[in-house]
Amino acid sequence: MNNNINIAIIGLGQIGAYLYNELRNKKKKIEKKTGKKIKIVAISAKNKDKKRKFPINKNIFYNNPLQIFKNKKIDVLFECIGLSNGISKKIVETAIKKKIHVITPNKALIAKHGDYLAKLAEQNSVNLEFEASVAGGIPIIKTIKESLATNKINKVYGILNGTTNYILSEMENSNENFDRVLKKAQKLGYAEPGNPKLDLNGFDAFAKVRILSALSFNTKISKYKCIMEGIENIKLEDIKIANQLGLRVKLLGISQIINDKLFETVHPCLVSKNTYIGNVNGVMNAVITEGKPVGESILQGEGAGPGPTSSSLLSDLLSILQGNIKYPFGISSTKRKSVKTFNNDNYTNSLYLRFDVKDKQGVLSLITNRLAKYKISVKRIIQTPDKKNKKATIVIITHKTKEKNARNCLSIFKNNTNILKFPTLIRLYN
Repeated sequence: MNNNINIAIIGLGQIGAYLYNELRNKKKKIEKKTGKKIKIVAISAKNKDKKRKFPINKNIFYNNPLQIFKNKKIDVLFECIGLSNGISKKIVETAIKKKIHVITPNKALIAKHGDYLAKLAEQNSVNLEFEASVAGGIPIIKTIKESLATNKINKVYGILNGTTNYILSEMENSNENFDRVLKKAQKLGYAEPGNPKLDLNGFDAFAKVRILSALSFNTKISKYKCIMEGIENIKLEDIKIANQLGLRVKLLGISQIINDKLFETVHPCLVSKNTYIGNVNGVMNAVITEGKPVGESILQGEGAGPGPTSSSLLSDLLSILQGNIKYPFGISSTKRKSVKTFNNDNYTNSLYLRFDVKDKQGVLSLITNRLAKYKISVKRIIQTPDKKNKKATIVIITHKTKEKNARNCLSIFKNNTNILKFPTLIRLYN
């Protein structure tokens, strides 16, 4: 690699535009640290004339990003579009085949096509870097690939989505409902203004879990169907009841090896306020690894927003400019193995179950009898009557039970006229 480095940025949304500005402002700092002079020679996005937070050089703008490869010599390409297929995949694939280093924050792309793209990068002796795809500004990928490289990691889990963590924390702090807090998050730039669905339904965190699994356990990216739930059904009522019980609701991503099988999941969890993870609030992310001989390692930092993401993107750039050609997933693609999946039916947790019911005799015993039928034993019951509306809220905390039992049991309550809404289920984190 020569001393003059040509850079292309594809995608000028919140992250791409912020990165563009950072690269222009930090040229001297980057040269001081690496001895390389960087120059942005091409940019591309859907709309050339869109109003952006930072001004762009329209003279280097390309409507068709694939045209860049024909017109310019590129050394490093940033893909900031964010799609799992289509133009995102095409851009990265083309760049790697043309022996261009690629840096991306695109967790959907890596979770879906990471194995193929990593192998392609190895064949072409270029880097595919994706530190920014997991947990914003936290250097978790470098930590697993390099700092913890000689450890045997058996579990990695944490809060992997800053948007949902902000919403859950703010609901507790402000006493406002989900919809109002979501609007706040959108205003602050923590949630997508148009469609924040992929954050809220758990997909964003789940893509990150799949990347962390592959890195931590030296495996291929898993394609198995897993438990994936978001926070859309969490009500302010649940946050308040959890608070009374000394608990908080957190959306956790969990990946571990159980009996040589891979278990991955994302779902809301009730965690104790006395735990570390129970006190990671706001847009903060936290990733916890458990391994031998290191034991438990914790990394925490901002996981949402263009600032933290750009920090990781620039870290990847410096790594490339310093001449570190390395395997995208830490070891050669030929040595990464496939692993069998753990049976989700055998996943065990205590449960928080909230029932909205008619306030009449026999409803509670009906619920507890049904639970007993499916081997779910009751640990605690909280009953709150609403005499005025002839309704009641029943919250049941159970002893540990298998996922299969919980699923089969709850399906029975669907068509019961005494139960006004389908019960809310939140798992207690073990």
